[in-house]
Amino acid sequence: MAGRKILVVEDDEILLDALKYNLTKEGYGVVTVADGARALEVARTEQPDLIILDIMLPGLDGFEVCRILRKEMTVPILMLTAKVEEIDKVVGLEIGADDYMTKPFSLRELLARLKAMLRRQEMLKGKTVSEEEAAPPTLKADDLTIDFARHQVSLGDRVLDLSPKEFELLAFLARNRGRVFTRDSLLEKIWGYDYTGDTRTVDVHIRWLRRKIEADPARPQWLLTVRGLGYKFKE
Repeated sequence: MAGRKILVVEDDEILLDALKYNLTKEGYGVVTVADGARALEVARTEQPDLIILDIMLPGLDGFEVCRILRKEMTVPILMLTAKVEEIDKVVGLEIGADDYMTKPFSLRELLARLKAMLRRQEMLKGKTVSEEEAAPPTLKADDLTIDFARHQVSLGDRVLDLSPKEFELLAFLARNRGRVFTRDSLLEKIWGYDYTGDTRTVDVHIRWLRRKIEADPARPQWLLTVRGLGYKFKE
């Protein structure tokens, strides 16, 4: 992963310097900023391969920065929070963050997650033409249409606003419709082979997808829970 560029957005000077030192030591190119507005500018000009984004920032907070960036680019975003409330983690995932870590965190775990996220990004970019041609261009289920080539999901005539991870999860389950996947296997398939997050991440993304594609999220028609096992896309 050496040579990949990481943008670190953190207003704690000591932590910012520590992250820059250790990431540089690992061979990453590191760009640092300490506030939300500047983070947007730098992300747009530098086009980093990954962003580490603190939630508590002066000016624009990390949630707002993530929400804006997610509409403009698909760069992986790892959010940092000093709070332990589950709501902070859930909100971060729902607005498009790929992962989160609660402070204080282990540097070793942080590096492992970064490598998994970057590896996953490389795998998605490295799909061969034959693989793309072999996949069906679209999948229709009643009024739900998944356009794999355009990374677009429509409900009737309305195009849905999905985060990259939401689309990837939905597309994977739809391509394997009828097959049950455990939360751990979805973490491996969608978030990376050595992803070290918890399965709550999967539940949050499934819940958010249901709100967007199901007529009644409490009684889903397409994204089904298989009790004691995991999730599947209805056959």
